[in-house]
Amino acid sequence: MKKILITDAIEQSCVDILNRAGFQVDTKFGIKQDEIIKIVGEYDGLIVRSGTTVTKEIISSANKMKVIGRAGVGVDNIDVEAATKKGIIVMNAAAGNTISTAEHTMSLLLSLARLIPQANKSLQSGKWERKKFLGTELLNKTIGIIGLGRIGREVATRCQSFGMHIIGYDPVMNLDVAKKINIELVSLDEIYNRADFISVHVPINDETKNLLNDETFAKCKNGVRVINCARGGIINEEALLRALDNNKVAGAALDVFVIEPPGENPLLNHPKVVATPHLGASTEEAQEKVAIQIAEQMVDALNDIAINGAVNADALQLGITKQIKPFLNLAEKIGTLHSQLLNGSIKEIIVEVKGENLHKFSSLLTTGVLKGILSRLMSEQINYVNAKFVSDSQGLKVSTLVNDANEIYNNLISVVLKTDKDSLLISGTVFGNENLRIVEVDGFLVEFNPSGDVLLYKNIDKPGMLAKVGGILASQQINIAGLSLGRIGIGKTALTIVNVDSQIPNEALAEIKKVDGVTEARAVKI
Repeated sequence: MKKILITDAIEQSCVDILNRAGFQVDTKFGIKQDEIIKIVGEYDGLIVRSGTTVTKEIISSANKMKVIGRAGVGVDNIDVEAATKKGIIVMNAAAGNTISTAEHTMSLLLSLARLIPQANKSLQSGKWERKKFLGTELLNKTIGIIGLGRIGREVATRCQSFGMHIIGYDPVMNLDVAKKINIELVSLDEIYNRADFISVHVPINDETKNLLNDETFAKCKNGVRVINCARGGIINEEALLRALDNNKVAGAALDVFVIEPPGENPLLNHPKVVATPHLGASTEEAQEKVAIQIAEQMVDALNDIAINGAVNADALQLGITKQIKPFLNLAEKIGTLHSQLLNGSIKEIIVEVKGENLHKFSSLLTTGVLKGILSRLMSEQINYVNAKFVSDSQGLKVSTLVNDANEIYNNLISVVLKTDKDSLLISGTVFGNENLRIVEVDGFLVEFNPSGDVLLYKNIDKPGMLAKVGGILASQQINIAGLSLGRIGIGKTALTIVNVDSQIPNEALAEIKKVDGVTEARAVKI
C-alpha cells in the first residue's frame, strides 16, 4: 500500500480522496524537520502547504518518494532542484486560487475607490466624517490590467460588470482574443497614460521587478490608483511612497510586499493605502479547491495515470529518451532567451527542427520552446502539459517546420519569434551528449552556452570595444566565464555574447550602453 505524509493542516477532503484511492495517509501537522527526516523514507508521497520547508536534507532521506505536492501556488518552500536530481516530481495546485485572487482584487479596488477601510476606522474611533471620505465611482473609469492570464482575465470580466473600460497589456495575448473578451490591448506606456486604476497580474522576474517605479509613475495620470495582488516587488515600494506623498498616486491597495511580513513598512500606516496580509487565496473555497486538486493530482501520479501540475521533471511524464532530453532542454532555453530579448507583443512563433533524429520529436520540442517563452511572461505555472493549451488560449500563432540536416549541424533547432515591432531568430544545437550551444542570434553566427547570467551587446566593429566593456565588468568584480563574437563584416555591426559568473547590476548595464560604439545591450538569465 502506498503511503502519503501530510505535514501541514489541510482540509479533510484531501485525506478522504487519498483514502478512497487506497492510500495510507498519515497526518502529522506541524512536525519538525528532524522528525520528518527520520520518517520520510517510508513514504511514496508528501503533501505540504507553506508551513513545511522541504529541504535537500529531507529529500535526501526520501528514498521511496515519487511525488511532493504543494497545496497552493508557489513552491518556494520546496528545494525543487534537489527533488529533480533525485527524480522526485514536484507539483502544485495552481488553478485553485484564481477566483479568490480575482475577487480579492475587486475587493481592494472597491475599498480603494470608496475609502472604506479609512472610513471604517474613523467611525470606530467615534467620528462621523462623511465629507472627509469622498470616493470615486468605477463607472466609465479606465482600468489598466498588466498581465492577462487566468487571474487578469477574471478581473477584467468583473470590472466590465461595473461599467469600466478595460485596457490591458500582455506580450503573449493575441489582439483578436483580446477583442473577443472586450479588452483593448495596448502598450505599457498607454496604460500609464490612460488608466485611472492599474492592477498588476504578472510573475516577478527581472523584467517585472520594479515595473512601477519613479519613471513609470511619472508617465501616469495624476491621481491614478494602483492595486497589487500578484507579487511583492512588482511595484517599487519606495517609489510608491514618494508618489503617494506628492499626490501623483491617489491611493494604493496592496496584498503583497517585498518582505513578508512587512514589519515597519511605512506604507502600512499611510492614509492613502489599503493593505491586507497576502489574502489573495485565503478563502474557504480556494483552500478546499487546492486541497482537492493536489489530492487528485497525487492519486493520478502515483497510479501512473497522468502527471498534472508538475513544476519539474517534465521529462518523467513524457518518457523522454536520453537522446532527446538535451534537445528538449535546449528548446526550453531558446524559448527562455527569446522571452528576455522580446521587443513588443508576440504575433507568431515558428519552430524549425532540422535533422532526422529530431523529426519525430518536433511537436515535443515546440512545446519545450513554448514552455520557455511563456514561463517568464505568464503569471500561472507553465509546464509541458499546459504550455500548448495556454498558447492557444492566448491566440498565439505557432507553427512547426521539419527539414533535413543543416549544412553545418546535423541537428538544429531554430526559433523565429515575430512581434508587432520586429522578428528575431535564435538557433541552437547539442554537441556530444549534453553540451548545449546557441549558434545563431539575429543572423550573427556565435557559439555560447545558454546557462546562467549572459550579457549580449551589439556594437560597431572596431578595436577596443571588448576592452571597454570588459573594464566595466571588472570594475563591478564580475568575472567573464565565456565569450563569443559574431559580426556581419569588418567595420560593420558585431554581436558579442559574454557568459559571466554573477548577475550584472543595472548600473553596470547602463554604463555599457553609454560606451561609444555600443548600440544595444541586454543582460539575461537562462
